[in-house]
Amino acid sequence: MKALLAKKWFGPLVALVVVYAIFLVLRPETFGRAATLLTMSQQTVVVAIAAVGATLVIVSGGIDLSVGSSVALTSVVVAKLLVRGHGPLVAALGGCLVATLCGALGGALVARLKMLPFIVTLGSMSILRGAAKGLANEQKIDAPARGLETLLQPAAGSLRPPTGVFLAIAVAVLAALLLSSTRFGRHVFAVGSNERTARLCGVPVERVKIGVYAIAGLLAGLAGVLEFSMLTVGDPTTAVGLELEVIAAVVIGGASLSGGEGSILGAMIGAFLMTVIKTGATHMGLPNWVQEIVTGGIILVASGLDRLRRGSATS
Repeated sequence: MKALLAKKWFGPLVALVVVYAIFLVLRPETFGRAATLLTMSQQTVVVAIAAVGATLVIVSGGIDLSVGSSVALTSVVVAKLLVRGHGPLVAALGGCLVATLCGALGGALVARLKMLPFIVTLGSMSILRGAAKGLANEQKIDAPARGLETLLQPAAGSLRPPTGVFLAIAVAVLAALLLSSTRFGRHVFAVGSNERTARLCGVPVERVKIGVYAIAGLLAGLAGVLEFSMLTVGDPTTAVGLELEVIAAVVIGGASLSGGEGSILGAMIGAFLMTVIKTGATHMGLPNWVQEIVTGGIILVASGLDRLRRGSATS
């Protein structure tokens, strides 16, 4: 039991169960339906996949504020390629490739030029959003989905989760194995814990950082493909503020913004917890500002508990 309590994701899991149970008691006639759970799983996918990449970045001691812009750019690239007659696979791969290259470039600026991750990704957030608007001529791009819509839209009348939900689970499992069972994963934790010590121990810090941001870019691109699947248009204005939701999911899941600590499972739980709060508040008829206050409060509590835990560990 002590080992379970020590897990970073255990606290968020308890919070998820408690919050879900509260809404289930208050609105059993609507919140308890299988269709509601299916809808919540759909609404969590984009944030969850992007949060997996953000977890790697935060564990390495960095931050990524460009996630939302990268998702928007990817949706525009996918739509553009579809309009030009390319197949859905080529369009999806093209969108992911663009996002991966953008992530790798940001990582290179952080690793090679020693620029602050906050500044690099803040600039990237504006650059990528502008690029998305320019590529789309500042308007939505209607494109034939050609089967991509099925990734995040279940069949009519079916309660089977769409492919995107299983894709998010697969991504989380692979990322968890990457962090826990590979040399690269150990290097990510080492860099985030103490970069100078990691460098002295022979860890290729620059390559690790570039790799982390490239993977985060790839997953933001995948999230963008799924965003297109949900919207079926390339929208340069979509996903505004998504980066805050993603970072919140990672922090709620037990990661430390100081680096060196984080959990893929915790990030997934954090992403689903925020969806449960939004959905439950909607079923209760509460306005959006209440949802935002509750989510922000949970983030502050999670960060405060992490700070207290770190303080007690060093005293």
